[in-house]
Amino acid sequence: MEAVTYRPRVIDSKVDEYLSTFGAICIEGPKWCGKTWTSSYHSKSRIFIGDPAGNFQNRRLAEMSPKLVLDGEMPRLIDEWQEVPPLWDAVRYRVDQAQRKGQFILTGSSTPNHKGILHSGAGRIARLRMRPMSLYESGDSSGDVSLEALCHGEINPAMFGEVELQTLITLIIRGGWPESLGLTAERAALLPMNYLDAVIDDDVYRVDGVKRDTQKMRLLLQSLARNESTTASNKVLVRDISKVDDEDMDASTVAAYLDIFKRLFLTDNTPPFSSNIRSRLRIKQVEKRHLADPSLACSLLKATPEILLGDLNTLGFLFEALCERDLRIYAEAFEANLYHYQDYANQEIDSVIELRDGTWCAFEIKLGANQIDTAAANLLKIKKQLEEAEGKPPAVLGVICGLSSAAYQRPDGVFVVPITALKP
Repeated sequence: MEAVTYRPRVIDSKVDEYLSTFGAICIEGPKWCGKTWTSSYHSKSRIFIGDPAGNFQNRRLAEMSPKLVLDGEMPRLIDEWQEVPPLWDAVRYRVDQAQRKGQFILTGSSTPNHKGILHSGAGRIARLRMRPMSLYESGDSSGDVSLEALCHGEINPAMFGEVELQTLITLIIRGGWPESLGLTAERAALLPMNYLDAVIDDDVYRVDGVKRDTQKMRLLLQSLARNESTTASNKVLVRDISKVDDEDMDASTVAAYLDIFKRLFLTDNTPPFSSNIRSRLRIKQVEKRHLADPSLACSLLKATPEILLGDLNTLGFLFEALCERDLRIYAEAFEANLYHYQDYANQEIDSVIELRDGTWCAFEIKLGANQIDTAAANLLKIKKQLEEAEGKPPAVLGVICGLSSAAYQRPDGVFVVPITALKP
């Protein structure tokens, strides 16, 4: 991978850091998000287990003797290692024997079951999660505002050009897939459609060799798309499938299929936030539903630009998914974590970013600039309630907006930042 052809990713610095710390790293994430390109850029030799050349010669060689594919200049990339699970133990053993940092980079687009894997790799193989491109990585965010600086209460006020609603819709439908950059919304929409077909018709079976009802899996994915950016429970998904698709699916099947989707990195839910609040308020412990990229939800909903322009409610949920995808990528770059907040007093915060020292920041996500006042009032209200309940309030309040043309701090202390101006 030549530097002149490689588009930098936020995860690059983390890859370098981990290679200098651990004997091997494993970069995991959904298919087609750029794992192989990034890993090739950071490696000095490579072998592709899924290469069909020579009747899948590389895979057969790895199956006969995993250690034979490990020889090469280091760091050595082993792409799609999960195709031959014993490779994990072979890498772990080689790392132990050589006692060197940065020996191997593994990539995986699914998490296999533990059959054929004897050792966890703890302390030898460090895992990194890679996601589709953020707007900053794809060049659709100016990067004038640092999320890390914002979480420390720092911002340089700036004006930007107007962002068209149609532009945001195109970014949502296109998604963060590297191969979609430069395509029109209509052409870019073909990639997530084919992605879903490839995963359901092929990858699901290859995870554990079990045949499943692909039609029911598609129905469940459609239900997840309809419930994107919500805290819908498994029971709600069951009822939704029955009501909308006129099909029956029991709760155990839904749970089993959701586990498969998670192992294939098809879903990327936002966990609930409650740690370190120490408040008398009761906090709900439910995840917010997200597919790996908002473009997948668009594909499942058959959402065109025209349809989304006529359904601003659905567009709002998809925009929230776009922002949370980016916020998670940016936050993880500086060792922070993304959560959402929901309590039993029906108070919600779209996104919570917790820093390493336990400090947390609260962000509302709003598509239109006309929603900023309401979002700021909600944040201030929750902060006051937490203080009155003797809890730990957020250190920073902010509104991530789609159609705002400026980054600034309001007189009430709430920050406002366009998603198209944000970077790590």
